[in-house]
Amino acid sequence: MNRILFVILSVFLFSCNSTKQTVSYDATQHKTKDFVWEGANLYFLMIDRFNNGDTTNDNLLHRNNPTGKYRDFMGGDLKGIIQKLDEGYFDKLGVNVIWMTPVVEQIHGSVDEGTGNTYGYHGYWTKDWTAIDPNFGTKEDLKELVEKAHQKGIRIMLDAVINHTGPVTDLDPAYPEDWVRTKPKCTYDSYNNYIDCTLVENLPDVLTESNQEVSLPPFLVEKWEKEGRYDQEIRELNDFFVKTGSPRAPKYYIMKWLSDYITDYGIDGYRVDTAKHVTEDVWAEFANLTNEVFKEYKKNHPDKVLDDADFYLLGEVYGYGLHGKRIYDFGDRKVDYFANGFDNLINFDFKGDANKNYKTLFNDYNQILQNELKGKSVMNYISSHDDSGPYDRKREKAIEGGTKLLLTPGIAQIYYGDETARPLVIDGAIGDANLRSPMNWIDLKNNESAQKILNHYQKLGQFRKNHPAVGAGKHEDIAAPYYTFSRTLNDDKVIIVLDAPAWDKEITVGDLFADGTKLRDAYSGIEMKVDKGKVKLDTPFEIVLLEEVNK
Repeated sequence: MNRILFVILSVFLFSCNSTKQTVSYDATQHKTKDFVWEGANLYFLMIDRFNNGDTTNDNLLHRNNPTGKYRDFMGGDLKGIIQKLDEGYFDKLGVNVIWMTPVVEQIHGSVDEGTGNTYGYHGYWTKDWTAIDPNFGTKEDLKELVEKAHQKGIRIMLDAVINHTGPVTDLDPAYPEDWVRTKPKCTYDSYNNYIDCTLVENLPDVLTESNQEVSLPPFLVEKWEKEGRYDQEIRELNDFFVKTGSPRAPKYYIMKWLSDYITDYGIDGYRVDTAKHVTEDVWAEFANLTNEVFKEYKKNHPDKVLDDADFYLLGEVYGYGLHGKRIYDFGDRKVDYFANGFDNLINFDFKGDANKNYKTLFNDYNQILQNELKGKSVMNYISSHDDSGPYDRKREKAIEGGTKLLLTPGIAQIYYGDETARPLVIDGAIGDANLRSPMNWIDLKNNESAQKILNHYQKLGQFRKNHPAVGAGKHEDIAAPYYTFSRTLNDDKVIIVLDAPAWDKEITVGDLFADGTKLRDAYSGIEMKVDKGKVKLDTPFEIVLLEEVNK
């Protein structure tokens, strides 16, 4: 292709509006390999902050107290996510898993955390596990969202909270004393002092260690009766406890309520909140239950089965990192959460590891994931909703951050706005509110830099989706002078080049592709043939993503 024409085309692709933007080749020409959780391209969003698809539900519960900046409900909802599904936003990013903050009904009141009043916009302050918060939408909305996502081959992961309820307010009574403890506050200096305590003041801790049978909280009974669903809820609970043989202890009530989201909607996985604040045997039981319920759902809905994968559990063991391999060390006790129900743990090491060079980063991760963690995985991220020390807080290395996130072995978690450089430092915001600003859709209309970053994420994301080998395969370095490596998983094989010179490139493919094999660079769209173990291409980009054509 003429270089001048190529430059004009590239500038056009980078500057077009995000709703019209495409990668520079038609992904439908390339058959996507079977989905593999360990190589998933996951998008994590806060429901209330992502997109407002229905303004009529913005204030159904009259949560009107003045709050600190970004500590109130702002309108995002399930219909807003559906809207972006319909527009193809996630398809263009190559997303095959969407993880959402909890959908369950939140406390109705607000609490002052020293930063001004705060509402449960984030989803982690549960009032009723059996209901969807009106600000987020309805059960019909969730059903539509899951069905539309599945039609696109996108899995849905919800967020499970068993460790605690929401705070107590004038509008939200406490769960009974045989359900929760309200003191002491955790001191975080031993295994027990992470578990037999409350995370913070006024965050009642569920007695998950207890097998004592308890009655339903009176306020829940009253609530269900008023909503006209008490008899149905009681029937379902009776059936559950008879079927499982579990005692009517707090943790089993909650497990039942969370498993209903599998039965009723066919969700594919849970991200488990505050996992290390609950004894690990609880998670092993939760994994067994969710797996059995998922199998039953598939049996009852064969037309809605995406694949034969088990239900997926991702654990938030705060502070766990890949370099700890299978172990989290409390100081006085070591725990293998992978042996207690979890398929994957969030990797808190990655935000620091992302400062390493590509070769060191990729080889380190490959070594552990292909050995000690073989069959399991970790989820990498550069920013999140509650990590106060994200990689590249000022978004000065957004392109490099995206490259490292999407090409490092493991699951890649795109936190909403990573792909558009949504600001992580907000004037007037305090603490985690900086991490939770509304999605910056406006930047995709008038900010050329945001459009360029999104285009980069789309190309890498599509490639990652089409090739599970990128995240789950074996990594091998191939050649210099520019960094060239392969990823292979069964019959899926790709070659990636980073830090290459602009324009003329000669790339060694070794014996991975035979002479005469037709390859495509998924980043530029250019096709070429292997000759004498090499390919040549002429592009302005420093990155090359080689895949076999029509494979």
